[in-house]
This record gives sequence, structure tokens and C-alpha cells, in this order.
Amino acid sequence: MRFCSLGSGSSGNATVVEAGDGHLRQRVLVDCGFSQRELLRRLARAGLAPADLDAIFVTHEHGDHVGCAFGFARRHRLPLWTSRGTWRACLRLAAGSGDEAASGLSAVPDPGTHPAADADAGPAGDPSGEAPAPLDGLLRLVRDGETVTLGALRLQPYTVPHDAREPLQPVFDDGASRLGVLTDAGCATPHLLERLAGCRALVLECNHDPALLAGCAYPASVKARIGGRLGHLANPAAAAILAACRHPGLSTVVAAHLSERNNTPALARSALAEVLGAAAAEIDVADPLAGLDWRTVG
Repeated sequence: MRFCSLGSGSSGNATVVEAGDGHLRQRVLVDCGFSQRELLRRLARAGLAPADLDAIFVTHEHGDHVGCAFGFARRHRLPLWTSRGTWRACLRLAAGSGDEAASGLSAVPDPGTHPAADADAGPAGDPSGEAPAPLDGLLRLVRDGETVTLGALRLQPYTVPHDAREPLQPVFDDGASRLGVLTDAGCATPHLLERLAGCRALVLECNHDPALLAGCAYPASVKARIGGRLGHLANPAAAAILAACRHPGLSTVVAAHLSERNNTPALARSALAEVLGAAAAEIDVADPLAGLDWRTVG
């Protein structure tokens, strides 16, 4: 298994996870927080085209994560996995903006009223043809504790504390190793730590340095939201999660979702490296523009 970041930060987030042997490889795109044109450019930089992807997983409805996901899924006929809460939140946001067509959500019913979209009903779609299937039949609803199997790649979503309707983060497993992704969470929970235990690679949000956030020009309400239990992980909080999940098999640690105003790569690296007793240079950072080149898990 290997992964790369196409970009990580408040300007947009997308990660590709790949597993398999030879030509039989499966790839999942985690979040699509860019325009379709920009996403294509960043995929090409990673040596990929839309045809190389097998599925999309959307963690939650915030624009730097959902981005072009629904329009991209429709255009390239990719199944899209997300939670019921995220789907409903996206429908409301699209309706409120009046930009349903641009977001790929036009003429799509709420899954809560569409029996084919029930999480236990399998692939969404109405065989009777009496009602349009959500996202042209591409929508797949998933929840904490379920497993999505795509060939050699298994995706196991888990809930996190964040100010979204039903946010999920993924753990990936190819039978030999596990990759844990954690961005957009306000604090650690026992459940979160349990899901990340035993991962051989971790992508951890290091959103802000507490001192920089406290001294920035943001309104007090924004600072409270970012630093709150449903906001974003500060460097010390990410380091505490890393300390709880550290084990001899952990080989790759990536700092992600860094604030461009209230953090620096040096501060994030230092916080995580101290936990591992490693040099700061051994900690990778997913950049908002350059992303992070392919890393092998294990």
C-alpha cells in the first residue's frame, strides 16, 4: 500500500491511497477540495488520471474537503462513499447557494426519503425507474464501524469530533499494513485512538500552534472555534495522539492540514519528532500546494 497527498490545508485537501499487485491496483481518492480543473492537474502530477481511480471517499461537507467531489464523481462515473449526515448537509448547502448544478447535486433526492439510498440497501439506485437514484446511482452511504472493500483495499471509517454533520475519517488496510488518516478533528477520543492503534503510517492534522493562534488577528469567536473540541488539532494535541498510537511498527508520520497563518512546518515537525525521539527531518509535511509525493506504508 502507498499514498500521496495532492494538497493539504484550508485551501483544499485530497489524498490518494493505493493497494494491490501488478496491474490489479485499487485507488481511493479521499476528499476533493479543489476545482475539477485543479484536481486533474494535481492528479497528473502524481502520475494519475481519473480513469485510474476506483472510488471517492468524502470525509465531511466543508468546502476544503468536499470541493468538486460530486461533479467529479458524476463526470467520471466514480462511486462516492460518505456518511448520511454529510450527504444531507451537502444537499442543504447546495440548495442554499443556488449552485446545485455546479456541485453535481441537482435533481437529487434526500437519501432520508429515498429507500434505495439506505445504508443497508447496498448500491444506491431505484430499479423501478420511478425516481432518480442519488448521484445517478453513484452514492454509497457508510457509517462508523462498517468496512468498504475495494479489491485488496479495505476502508474502515470512524467518527471524529468536528463541527460537521457526521464527519468520518478513514483507516485503510491491505491485509499487510494499515494507514490511518486524521484531519479536521478538535480533540482525541478513546474511539479515535482505538481506530488508529497499530497503524504503520499516520497522517495527522497539525493545524495550529496555540501561541500563534492566540496572537493572530482572528476574531475571538473564530479562535474559539478553531481551538475548541469540535475544531482543529493543535500541534501538542497531535503529538499526544501520536504518543498514544506509537508502536515499534510505526514507520511513516505525516503532518497535515497546517494553517498557513498559525503554524509552520518547522513547529509541526518539532512537535511530532519529539514524541518519536527522531530528527525533525524524518517527519513529512503535506504542503497546501505541492502536497506530498508517494509514500509506501510498511
